[in-house]
Amino acid sequence: MEFIRPFTAITKKNVDLAGGKGASLGEMTHAGFPVPPGFVILSATFDQFIDKTGIKEDIDATLHSVDHKEVHTIENASEKIKGIIMSKKMPEEIAEQIIKSFSDLKLKLVAVRSSATAEDSSAAAWAGQLDTFLNTTQVNLLENVKKCWASLFTTRAIFYRFEKGLHDQQISVAVVVQKMVNSEISGIAFSVHPVTQDRNQLIIEAGFGLGESIVSGQITPDSYVVEKKQMKIFDVNISEQKRALYRKEKGGNEWKELSSKEGGKQKLSNEQILELSKLIINIEKHYGFPCDIEWAYEKGKFYITQSRPITTLQ
Repeated sequence: MEFIRPFTAITKKNVDLAGGKGASLGEMTHAGFPVPPGFVILSATFDQFIDKTGIKEDIDATLHSVDHKEVHTIENASEKIKGIIMSKKMPEEIAEQIIKSFSDLKLKLVAVRSSATAEDSSAAAWAGQLDTFLNTTQVNLLENVKKCWASLFTTRAIFYRFEKGLHDQQISVAVVVQKMVNSEISGIAFSVHPVTQDRNQLIIEAGFGLGESIVSGQITPDSYVVEKKQMKIFDVNISEQKRALYRKEKGGNEWKELSSKEGGKQKLSNEQILELSKLIINIEKHYGFPCDIEWAYEKGKFYITQSRPITTLQ
């Protein structure tokens, strides 16, 4: 049975196998965009794990005990299901394929990211509902894959499923494993300005360190508005960053305090803003719709780590 596919064997048509995130990374890899290399542990692998360990009935019964108007019932169900998943040993044939694919990447550190099969369509934005584990080594790889599977059942994800009427649907989760970009600068970008909704404006948000700090709202980034047709920077808003999230030498992350001189600098130079803008415009052209993009910059190169439809435009 096929448990894993490299990004090179995945396209945007494979959302059912690779989830929204995995399908998008495969699609952009095919199109020649600078995506950090990796592979996807397919959604069928999670289904196989559930099947082989015999826990499907327990999970279903626990979900049926939820009254989503009573938060404590969601919290109890979440803890119980996550506990069930984490307590089970990964079947040998699945574990072997994951470790082999990791070895083939010839990397010490990877990011392990959940990718729900119901994720990132414009109707159901699962972004932020599921977990990501940065700086993963071979030692904690299998554990972090199981944690991604378990994150399909966080309190927030269970509530979201009930709220969107998805609780009776079979929702599975794929897991993306890809090169960990040790970003000096990172952020998000929108190929159409989400506030003004001006189709000729894109906006880039940028901060020092790893992108998780921006995605999770823990720092206030710089923002740059660029006019697309003219390829001209329209507005630069510099935010003083007091701390940044960086990778620790031996795995894990740590916050570093920044001086006001360091944190008050413009995060991307004007040249870098325009270079990234070209990438963003090309991604939007490739997909044919406005995109919400996550990016990272390391050693003089931009990487694209995610692209999905912007869900807030009228």
